[in-house]
Amino acid sequence: MEPKPSEPRAAPAEGSSAPVVGLGTERRIAWMTPLIGGAAAVPVYFAHRHDWALGLLLGSLLAWLNFRWLRRGMDALVAGSVAQQGLPQPRVPLLTYFAAAFRYGLLAIGVYVIFIYLHVPLVSLILGLCALGAAAVAASVWEILGTAD
Repeated sequence: MEPKPSEPRAAPAEGSSAPVVGLGTERRIAWMTPLIGGAAAVPVYFAHRHDWALGLLLGSLLAWLNFRWLRRGMDALVAGSVAQQGLPQPRVPLLTYFAAAFRYGLLAIGVYVIFIYLHVPLVSLILGLCALGAAAVAASVWEILGTAD
């Protein structure tokens, strides 16, 4: 499906007018992740498990941040590979590897700080992080069923 003219596009290869594949799915994952985490937190909150609800919500927000950072990193890799098109051995900048490791380090520090200082159950944080997987599955099913915009 053709993206709307107002949607930003990643740079296609030179001479190509092909639309960017998966842009709508990426957007759906981005908004579904906190939505799924929030939807899971609401009934838990009303069941008087406020610490678990907070863990689900914060875990889903960390998952959303992880997705945003992952998407930014993948966009940088794609831009680098397009720029090096035709080279026999494209080079990945060392900063790209550092950024990936740094992303996981920040997530680990975030989970640690939330667990230690806010006294949120670790299992609820992990389940909140799973909101990204649930959003990816939901967005993929949405795409498969053809209800994409």
